Amino acid sequence: MSAHHPAAPVGGKLFNTATLVCGVLVAAMIAVLFVRFIFGLGAVTNLNDGYPWGIWVVVDVVIGSAFACGGFAVAMLVYIFNRGHYHPLVRPALLASLFGYTLAGVGVLFDLGRWWNFWHILWPGYANPNSVMFEVAVCISAYIIVMWIEFSPVFLEQWGLKVQKQKLEKVLFFFIALGTLLPMMHQSSLGTLLVVMGPQVNPLWQTPIVPLLYLLSAITIGYGIVLFESCVAASAYRREIEMHLLQPMSRIMLGVLAVYLAVRVGDLLVRGALDHAFAPSLEAFFFWLEMGCFVAPFAIAGTPGARRNPARLFLAGVAIMMGGILLRINGFLIGYDTGLGVDHGWNYFPSIAEILVTLGMFALEVLAYIIITRRFPVLPREEVAH
Repeated sequence: MSAHHPAAPVGGKLFNTATLVCGVLVAAMIAVLFVRFIFGLGAVTNLNDGYPWGIWVVVDVVIGSAFACGGFAVAMLVYIFNRGHYHPLVRPALLASLFGYTLAGVGVLFDLGRWWNFWHILWPGYANPNSVMFEVAVCISAYIIVMWIEFSPVFLEQWGLKVQKQKLEKVLFFFIALGTLLPMMHQSSLGTLLVVMGPQVNPLWQTPIVPLLYLLSAITIGYGIVLFESCVAASAYRREIEMHLLQPMSRIMLGVLAVYLAVRVGDLLVRGALDHAFAPSLEAFFFWLEMGCFVAPFAIAGTPGARRNPARLFLAGVAIMMGGILLRINGFLIGYDTGLGVDHGWNYFPSIAEILVTLGMFALEVLAYIIITRRFPVLPREEVAH
């Protein structure tokens, strides 16, 4: 954090209603995972041979990593496009990304059948450079390390290690560069996973340019997350909302969203796949629900006057987040069909245990965010926020 944008711990008690609820959800998650790691996936999940991927992969990893793109999106503005006035948003966005990606990386272990072999992912002898999953695993693992290094000046500053902080800041540009490159690689590769599935994915989401769609949507979601997080943090901590930063950033968000929608609709028209959207099917219903969420921000915050309203910015961010959730759930679950489900009686709906683990993952992220922001200099000082 630049000296021109000082940050300070929020302070206050760590034990409150929010942390208590989060703690209960985390405890429930730990209990379920204990059973899972002892007795296997079948003991707690509804996964089967027809649907080997459930919400632990789609929500905790694919969606969770997209929700963690706030730090990447803001870093692009500050360090690549030289919009230094957004610098006060870097630390809180990076913190949310840090926990989101770290938990997404850990979440991969939950869905591995032979979880004790997880170290194979990064062991050179087991590397398969031709695998898109290998690329995703390596990039996400590397990005987690990079983000911890990027965020480490916060700890050094709080602990009074000024000399170490100054030394780190001299080489921090290298890690910032990696921090903007790596998400572009693995976010697009997460879309490539759908390409590999071929005709098992509905034509509404199966396209050669799905990697581009996932990258554009991840950037858009990143800005939506920043709006959501800033509004929630301001409300929870009784702080002034940084409208002088959120208002122009929301305009950038809508610009990226417009590009995404143009590419999305253009691809459907070129491939002749738009007819599937008018078929009387569950996939068509969820497609229009997804598109509605992506279009809604223009109605909510499409005018300068609307963007001056914090509530509208919050709702626009929520709409984009919902659109991103549906884009990924539709491709990996709703629009995914092996063709054997009916014949073999295979279907999938998450079990209560799976849902508890997913809720526990998000609760753990919220709990960690509260602890760090209250005890370390992450959010801008009040006078800067005003």
